Amino acid sequence: MVELKSLPVHTGTSYEDHSGISTASFSNPYDALIEACSNDVTQIQSRYATHRETRNTQQKSKLLAKDFPGVNIDPILLRLEDATVEPNFVDPRHCLVFWARPTEKIKDIIQHVQQELLTVAPNLWLMPRPNLHITALEVTHSKQAPEISSLVTSLTSAIPSIVDYTYAHRTRLIKPTISFDASALALSFVPAAGEKAASDAKNDDTYTYHHLRKDLYALVEKAGVQVDSRYVVPSSHLTIGRFIYGKDFEGEDGRVEHEKIEAFISKIEEVNEWLRREFWPEENGGEVPEGGDWIVGQEKGLVCRYGTLWYGGGHTVSEGKGF
Repeated sequence: MVELKSLPVHTGTSYEDHSGISTASFSNPYDALIEACSNDVTQIQSRYATHRETRNTQQKSKLLAKDFPGVNIDPILLRLEDATVEPNFVDPRHCLVFWARPTEKIKDIIQHVQQELLTVAPNLWLMPRPNLHITALEVTHSKQAPEISSLVTSLTSAIPSIVDYTYAHRTRLIKPTISFDASALALSFVPAAGEKAASDAKNDDTYTYHHLRKDLYALVEKAGVQVDSRYVVPSSHLTIGRFIYGKDFEGEDGRVEHEKIEAFISKIEEVNEWLRREFWPEENGGEVPEGGDWIVGQEKGLVCRYGTLWYGGGHTVSEGKGF
């Protein structure tokens, strides 16, 4: 297999698994959760929900703590957005991924959420609409450009079938919620588990998003490339905003004003209540409302991207067919 070497990377985020699953004894780490859940879609959804609920609760406590030092500024994104910080700065982290693009309806939801967040954090960096994505599989990250080029060459024959994979392997995500920490915010989902939906009432959801991640991992490894993802935790999320300034939460003296942090958390909870009310089946007679679910691969297939794509950029190798 092709060996991978890492460059230093700033993520500002710890990818701890809060679902109670250990992947250590599995050659394909995504098998661990499926086996622990006896391949039961309701249990798989529950593990994803537990992970994000536990993480949000944990992060809320951290942000509201009296000794919270302030949000984590992304130094690389700051330099890319503000050329005065370090003129001619170039992101050194080259990556290789398979992304899924959200539907226009999901993008509309994200745009609404982003505008709400700006009311309490006007300097929040927002992921541009064309750049929105969910990372179905991160093949590797934080490498030098020649290493990524070599990996793309190794995967050339496998890429067309991988990017088309969602055309015949359809999986549905539901229950949108803002997930957050001191570095970034995301719109997260959980795999559907047979919930009736206006968009696709016949879907039994036996093939979940976690199964898709498992299969993509296996397809890349079968092609002879070692997968070196930062995380395999049960999460399905699209990053929608990052912090590049702390001034939204500081006073004139530059110190953190905890009242501003509290207002920010309150806004997140307000938006999450709106998302639940508008799009969750529990609040809509047991049926997922129109626009409240996302069938991965709808409108556009998977896209293989490489380069400096940490913030939604990079270059496309190939894009699969949508439906």
